[in-house]
Amino acid sequence: MRDNFWNRPGGTELGGGWRARLLSAWEAMEARAEAETLAAEGRDPALCANACLLARALLRRGRPAFAGGKEVLEGMTAGQIGELARRWSAFDRESNPSVLSGEETVEQAKKAWSTRRKSAFGGACSKHFTLCLPRRGSGR
Repeated sequence: MRDNFWNRPGGTELGGGWRARLLSAWEAMEARAEAETLAAEGRDPALCANACLLARALLRRGRPAFAGGKEVLEGMTAGQIGELARRWSAFDRESNPSVLSGEETVEQAKKAWSTRRKSAFGGACSKHFTLCLPRRGSGR
């Protein structure tokens, strides 16, 4: 089963019980494909793209808030979608600076990341990694 990041720590509070999380590259590609399908039905392509992104990024009480982009389009105004997409984009840029962001921004992000993790194996894989460590003593 593919890791979909739903229960990972992190994200940013948006207020009103809403939380936004980062997306994996796979999820971003899925959102793009869904948006193209919705836009082919005569809807605004940019609005569809934002709605499909938000459908995957928004959480409410730790669970996905929407089943898909169509549900976002049906439940929110264009202004709400635009504002939430703008806030998610700023959060994504802050969390994932590119080389175009400037060296200082990238170094700050690297430093912040390194203080959150104790090792390269911190997090979800550390339990499995310990199973692979050589054991000492008579149990060999």
